[in-house]
Amino acid sequence: MRTPRRRTGPLLAAVLLAAASACGLTSGSPMVDDVKPGSIGVGKPLEGAKLTVTSKEFTEQLILGAIMGIAFQAAGAEVIDRTGIQGSVGSREAVVNGDADAAYEYTGTAWITYQGNSKPIPDPREQWRAVRDADVRNGVTWLAPSALNNTYALAMNQANYEKYRTRTLSEVAALAKSDPGAVTLCVEGEFANRADGLPGMEKAYGMNIPAANVTQMDTGIIYTQTAKGACTYGEVFTTDGRIKSMNLVVMKDDKKFFPNYNAAPTVNTDTLKKWPAIAEVLDPVTAKLDNTVAQDLNAKVDVDGEDPHQVALDWMVDEGFVKKD
Repeated sequence: MRTPRRRTGPLLAAVLLAAASACGLTSGSPMVDDVKPGSIGVGKPLEGAKLTVTSKEFTEQLILGAIMGIAFQAAGAEVIDRTGIQGSVGSREAVVNGDADAAYEYTGTAWITYQGNSKPIPDPREQWRAVRDADVRNGVTWLAPSALNNTYALAMNQANYEKYRTRTLSEVAALAKSDPGAVTLCVEGEFANRADGLPGMEKAYGMNIPAANVTQMDTGIIYTQTAKGACTYGEVFTTDGRIKSMNLVVMKDDKKFFPNYNAAPTVNTDTLKKWPAIAEVLDPVTAKLDNTVAQDLNAKVDVDGEDPHQVALDWMVDEGFVKKD
């Protein structure tokens, strides 16, 4: 799986931003899906528009970028596909400077990485509003957000769930106190050392997990080791398709410690002024996106080996948003 690299540090973000600004985006190819309006795009309100869609390079972003482009095509637009840009900042800067017209972005990424804040806002709607308002000055408009929230979590396999019956991080903290040896963690190195990762989680929940109980490893291995029960809890991303395919149980962040990473369309403001129908085309699609949908779609790529664009097209047709021409 292509893992989300959302949490770029400020210095690296600045370097990448400068590089993206200097180089621009010149690649891209037309999207040529034979689609027509279904429940969206009726009357083809984007007829005559030439819109460039971009995304980051990991699975979920490739799917979301394709969904956006397919929606635009059904509404009558010609679409250039510039999805799959490496790193967060490249696709973001493309929308800011007009090299691309729109992309699905995550509220937490914008708030922390692009807008330079250190403290996330616990309420997801308030987080979206804060990001939306701050980005006005950058020439970027945020459309309505989805329930899809690709954030951190801890998960366990079914056998360990049957044994310990924890469903929240508060219950994990209680287990760590009552039976310290029961709580072992498989985590990424970054998560193990970041304030918005393991150290912050331990502080927020009053956990005290011995270093000997924490094993650092690559993301993909975490899922397999957690599924095997090699560690009681593994660090996961909440929309990862392997959660469902491996039948893992995700712990609820009941104190809302982890930042919200809700996906929402971001549109170059000048583009939206010219083509305001973009909002009415995308809003119904975005409203359908949640973690269950994302897990299913991501699994089709990362577990079943399907093509991200085809997965997006099949979903758009199955949901009735578009019809095949």
